[in-house]
Amino acid sequence: MIHQIDTTDNIVAFRALAEVTKEDFLTAVVPAVEHLVKQTNEINFLLVLDTDIKNFTAGAWLQDALLGLKHLGKWNRAAIITDTDEIISFTNGFSFIVPGEFRGYKKVDFNKALNWVEGNIS
Repeated sequence: MIHQIDTTDNIVAFRALAEVTKEDFLTAVVPAVEHLVKQTNEINFLLVLDTDIKNFTAGAWLQDALLGLKHLGKWNRAAIITDTDEIISFTNGFSFIVPGEFRGYKKVDFNKALNWVEGNIS
């Protein structure tokens, strides 16, 4: 399940809990990202992982990839918040292969991540 987190108007933020499915992406993530792109012409994205990455279904991964590819040139800043070092390292390396800046943060650094995605800190 993915819940949208209330934030400023220039970003979309989500918390992933338990099993994350294709339907979660289609009903929560995709519409919010599409709306943000129409409003700001870029994507500032934050995802808090309060579930194990293994709980993402194949359909969820596919929708995530399709969303990323559809708006490839629109990605500005994306933060993944987790306490899994491998996911943080993977996220940090993502900036080298796709447009935009991607950073991984520990859960204790939620506010720092949120401020970075909002553009309040570099």
